[in-house]
Amino acid sequence: MRAEARSSVGIMAALMAPLYTFLWRLLHLLLHVHTALLSWFRPRLPSLKSRLWERAAAALTVPAAPAGFQQKKPKLLGGGRTEARRSRWLADGQSLEKLPVHIGLLVAEEEPSYTDLASLVVWCMAVGISYVSVYDNHGFFRKNNSRLLEEIVRQQQELLGVDGSRYGVDFLSGSVNSYQNNVVSCRPTLKVLCPADGKQSIVQAAQQLCRSVENKQSRSRDISVSSLDVLLRESKNVPDPDLVVKFGPVNSTLGFLPWHIRLSEFISLPSHRNLAYEDLLATLRRYSACEQRLGQ
Repeated sequence: MRAEARSSVGIMAALMAPLYTFLWRLLHLLLHVHTALLSWFRPRLPSLKSRLWERAAAALTVPAAPAGFQQKKPKLLGGGRTEARRSRWLADGQSLEKLPVHIGLLVAEEEPSYTDLASLVVWCMAVGISYVSVYDNHGFFRKNNSRLLEEIVRQQQELLGVDGSRYGVDFLSGSVNSYQNNVVSCRPTLKVLCPADGKQSIVQAAQQLCRSVENKQSRSRDISVSSLDVLLRESKNVPDPDLVVKFGPVNSTLGFLPWHIRLSEFISLPSHRNLAYEDLLATLRRYSACEQRLGQ
């Protein structure tokens, strides 16, 4: 038995000897690597420490830096966000099968929000809509059109960044005479309307036809629906609204351009206040999916 035990111990020792040799050599290799790393880092360690200290000191002194230095980093970050936002909105508009050329924003609420309406106008422009008409039956936006325009410019700078000039607005007041000799540019066009631009414009056109007959410039038998239509349309270079989004609980157009909405699609939303971009996009998708028979 003792002989067998001794032989087994000898066999185990013979098997373990190569393993011990390998581990011993591995330990020597690790020691050499450790020594080499220390010799490389030792002369560079002071400079690394100083650079780390400089970065830490710079981070601590950022609040006390000059105002011009503070504005650089947020501007770069904001520019990236606005660029991504513009790309997203443009892609959303291009993804729609049908995008309105002219959209009307009809506000049937007692308390208008200039900030929320300005956001809607800027979003419409950013997705690629060329003409935006804003209307309320009290004429709030017409009376305060400069306030609305200022808010739109502010929203352009905030939402579209420094490149907001690409989305500049050609501002049209909306009255019949203001469209004469107006050349519409390739930039988005904003119209601010009130009830006087609806039924009142038809009354003014009819009066003009009557005066032309009275002055013998035309004959009474020449007056027709088509001549009235020509007179109403020749004074403006803006197409009829493809889509009218009505905000508020009132189930009425409230006199919004009665002569120009015969083929317009109407979509109602509860309110224009606190409306998100996703709500507008859902409305545009709903319009894109609708089938317009155009009287057929």
